[in-house]
Order: sequence, then structure tokens, then C-alpha cells
Amino acid sequence: MSAFKDPFDAGTSLTTGCSCGHHHSEAEHRADLAAQTADSEVLGNRVVEAAVMRALFPHDATRRRFLNAVGAGTAMAAVSALFPLGMAKEAFAQGGKPEKTSLKVGFIPITCATPIIMSQPMGFYARQGLNVDVVKTAGWAVIRDKTINKEYDAAHMLSPMPLAITLGVGANALPYTMPAVENINGQAITLAIKHKDRKDPKSWKGFKFAVPFDYSMHNYLLRYFLAEHGLDPDRDVQIRSVPPPEMVANLRADNIDGFLAPDPVNQRAAYDGVGYIHTLTKDIWAGHPCCAFAASREFVTKLPNTYRALLKAIMEATAFASKQENRKQIAEAIAPANYLNQPVTVVEQVLTGTFADGLGNIRKEPSRIDFDPFPWHSFAIWILTQMKRWGQLKGDVDYAKVAREVYLATDAARLMKEVGMKPPAATSKKFSVMGREFDPAKPDAYLAGFAIKR
Repeated sequence: MSAFKDPFDAGTSLTTGCSCGHHHSEAEHRADLAAQTADSEVLGNRVVEAAVMRALFPHDATRRRFLNAVGAGTAMAAVSALFPLGMAKEAFAQGGKPEKTSLKVGFIPITCATPIIMSQPMGFYARQGLNVDVVKTAGWAVIRDKTINKEYDAAHMLSPMPLAITLGVGANALPYTMPAVENINGQAITLAIKHKDRKDPKSWKGFKFAVPFDYSMHNYLLRYFLAEHGLDPDRDVQIRSVPPPEMVANLRADNIDGFLAPDPVNQRAAYDGVGYIHTLTKDIWAGHPCCAFAASREFVTKLPNTYRALLKAIMEATAFASKQENRKQIAEAIAPANYLNQPVTVVEQVLTGTFADGLGNIRKEPSRIDFDPFPWHSFAIWILTQMKRWGQLKGDVDYAKVAREVYLATDAARLMKEVGMKPPAATSKKFSVMGREFDPAKPDAYLAGFAIKR
């Protein structure tokens, strides 16, 4: 059986008007595939053209004067007459030697970063000719700023962050990309042990909750969960941002009543006896994205071979992590102090899905966390609707355009094939969140259907 099962099998309404089953018609199916291919080819062509221009005119000022004098179109036509651009573009598509081999990639010490972290001790980066220093980082704002300032070449980010950075939400706008999802599921709502008898969310009015970052699936899923139970997340509870490594200490100190957090934070709270796992986020939305591998558009275009090698290493690690039989080995590799700094048993309980819930029960949930790298455009569109719902994003949004430019589904699909994974035939599909269907073709109608919003 394939390790990469469809995360939306349960509770998903699919159209069946085309050969892949994800479009209303075969014509729509072909148009989607053509758009994916065109986007990838345009980006690849621009990468090659920019590289050739830098090679011919290594000084920025000289290159700019030339382009300003004759125009970009005329410049490339002239260069094409002297240089075999077609061959160069074909070579780029096949990949080449990395332009830069020593890299820094920032990460937050959580299991969502598993493919990024494990690729160092388990040799996935080295097999691609890369020397990658994975750097433990304190919090998401720090990781964002260090990546924007080029202290990191790329980073482990929350899946909404590349969208927020690109749109200038919470930071200055900078074109960003997300070519791979690091993990699906892998979060939970955990409450302080003193609330073991308050399992009904309707009784949580006045609670103080923590999430890792404002622009996170944790924030959006907690708000969604509360609102579906009739609580206004901006009026009936308090939600604050707390870095994941500090969450258990805040729960122990009674500064918060609970959190929606990435693992191993939830499991560590249960392990330490200060909290219990109330709801796994897979039970809110099965197969939802959590964290991601992200890089600036500049990194992707200026160092295409490095980008490709880095992404391929992470894809290979993701394929390895997707197999349950490898999870204990991975737990041993990423538990040490320089990575997650957790007891191996805590990490193992998260990755295998056999765990103590903090209330004396042993649960078996194999899909508690899983690893499927495909960056569905429909993921991005859903996230954008929640940014609008809670007042982070103002005005009109071309959802599909933003999703296509930031979530690089075509790059992911190409490399998934190279490492033996089977990518989906389309980039968007319908799915359900707490029983409410989301149609990525109708984001405004979905948004209008919520009674509680800002």
C-alpha cells in the first residue's frame, strides 16, 4: 500500500467530470495542467535568462544600463542570437551542480520540522552534495527576520508564513515561495490538567490560550474550533503568541489554560503531568498542512541548482518519514539536544501515534502526524480566507493567483516523481473542516458563511 494516501479521502466531496476526478470537466482538467506547466516553465526560463545576463554583464550597474537602453525583450532576443538559450533552459530543467554548497537552514525545535532536521544527521543533504547547517531558532518572528535578512538561506516555516510575507502581512512585502509541506496533521489542543473535567469547549469562556504565531495553522484552527462551538475567539477567550519551547513552562506556571500547539509540545505536557491532550487537529481537519520548507523567490531564481538539490534532499527525507517503520529510527536521530532536546520516548510517541494522553489512557492514532510534501493550492486559498476572516488581510484578494505564485506545486510534483512518490494530478480539491465543505473555487462564498468573524 502506498505511504502517500489521499489525506482527504474521508468526508470529502469530489467532482468526477474528468479523468482524475478533481475537476468539473476534462477541459478544466487540461487547463489546470497547462497552467501548472506554464508557470513552471516561465519561472525556469526567467532563471536561465537572468543567469545568462549576469554572466555577460557581471556588474549590476552595467547590466541595468544595457537593459534600460534596449528593453528586456530586445536584450534577450540579441543574447539568443549569440547564446543557445534553448539548450541552457533544457539543462536547467534537468538540474546541475549546486551553485552554493554550504547553507544555513533555520528551524524551530518541533516534530513538524522532521524532514528538515533529519536530513542532516541521516545524510540526505550530503547525498545531494550539500553541507547544511540546520540552526535551532527561538521563535517564528526570529526565523522570518533571519531568513529575510539572508542570515538563513531557507527555513522551516509555518505554512501561512510565505503567504503573509509575500502579501506584506505582518512584515514588509517580499516575494516568497513554499515548494513543500513539511508535515500534515501533527498538532493538538492541550489543556492544563486542572481542567480535566472541562472537556466541553462551550465551558472554556474566559480561558487563556497560546498559539505559536499569529500567522499559523494553530491560530486559524483554534479560532475555527472555538467559533464552531459558539465562542468568539476575540471576545470570549484570550489568544496569545508563545514560542513552542516555552509553552509547557507557561502551562505549568498557570499563565495559560491551554494551547493549540505543534508536537512534541503536547506530548511533553502529558509526559510532565501538567496537561492532557484534548483534541488532535487531524480530528478538526484530516490531512491539514502544518509546517513547510520555504525560501525567498530570490533564492529560488538566483541559485536554481542549489534550490533543486535542497528541495530534493527534503523530498527524499519526507518519503522516508512517511513510512511508519522508519519513525523510531527518526525519533532517535532528531531527539538530541542540538535538535528537539526531548526524551526519545516523547518524540517516539508523537511519530508512531501510540501515546499517553495525560489522563491515564494509551491511544493509538497512526495518522497523528504524517508527511506528504505536496503544497496544494487549495491549502493556500483556505488559509487566505482565514486571514480575511480574522482581519489580518484587507481588501480584494486574487486567491488563485497568490496560491499559484507562492505554493510551488509543479516543482514539488516533479521532484516527488524523482524520489518515487506519486504526486496528485491536480493542484486543488475540495475538503471538509469540522464538517463544513470548502470549495477552493468559491472562497468568498465560504467566507460569507461564517457567523463569527471579525
